[in-house]
Amino acid sequence: MSEPRYWDDYEVGKKYPLGSTTFTEKEIVDFAKLYDPQDFHVDVEAARNSLFGGLIASGWHVCAKLMRLFVDNYVDKRTALGSPGVDEIRWLKPVRPGDTLTGWVECAAKVPSKSKPDLGIIHENWKATNQNGELVMTAKGVNMVRRRPA
Repeated sequence: MSEPRYWDDYEVGKKYPLGSTTFTEKEIVDFAKLYDPQDFHVDVEAARNSLFGGLIASGWHVCAKLMRLFVDNYVDKRTALGSPGVDEIRWLKPVRPGDTLTGWVECAAKVPSKSKPDLGIIHENWKATNQNGELVMTAKGVNMVRRRPA
């Protein structure tokens, strides 16, 4: 097992890979039926006649799958303390059945907590591209991480 990654170990400007995930028509429809049942997410025929010209994944579905990659491939469960929120999410291009997204997180800034000396805040820029290298989503996240014990 590797050493824990503390707040102190994150480098501003460093990019951390999240890995890749592929979207299927079934999961796009299943997710949308539960959480975002707009026609262009759940009805193939209606989606063809929509602004998008075909079925697309909900932006929330894209966020959820990237979050899974984030937890599986980036978060150090020994030091991660959660997030107070996301500052900004942008869905730049539709994600369609068969698309494979690759994500990464860049450490944009880090500041020690003023009220809790054992933790620090990391500001992150999330990005995801499709299989054609097109940027499809960006987000600005904030995470709380344990500082290295004295």
